[in-house]
Amino acid sequence: MKICVLASGGGTNFQAIIDNVKSGYLDKVEIAGLISSSKNAYALKRAEENNIPYAIVSKKLFPKEKFEAELLSQIEKFKPDYIVLAGWLVILSEDFVRRFPKRIINIHPSLIPSFCGDGFYGLKVHEAALNYGVKVTGATVHFVNEICDGGEIILQKASYVKEGDTPESLQRRVMEECEWKILPQALKILSEKK
Repeated sequence: MKICVLASGGGTNFQAIIDNVKSGYLDKVEIAGLISSSKNAYALKRAEENNIPYAIVSKKLFPKEKFEAELLSQIEKFKPDYIVLAGWLVILSEDFVRRFPKRIINIHPSLIPSFCGDGFYGLKVHEAALNYGVKVTGATVHFVNEICDGGEIILQKASYVKEGDTPESLQRRVMEECEWKILPQALKILSEKK
């Protein structure tokens, strides 16, 4: 099963996929390529270090109407079975998403339907969870549809909120305990169905 990973930042979820391919856990998964929305994303360094082809498709480089056309062009070069949004900070249009029914998956740092949708990304999700006072949070892997964070859930994993947590400490725990585990697990499930 070939995947194309889309990432905008550090690429820790991308690294989790790389590590699980290398360990043999994801023995039926091939990372065909990485596309970053930022030329400064650390995910690009991870791709270089692991000899994974990559491309940069930034909204700064392409006007709005050409951005998704360029993104589509780059994705098609990798010929993926699935597109994996791993810290991708660009909301994709309904038209774009409809081209890949049940072929785009996303990792979101909360237990959907809590703290999700437009504007909920990165530390903002964890700030909202702490402000609301939840005792349990976590991460969700889901298919992407035309509703932001609204697609069918594949896997979820919970993590407890601790006394004195900051958005940063909670973010780190959710990544370590949830995201880096369930994203590879979801890919394993999809690869075994193929």
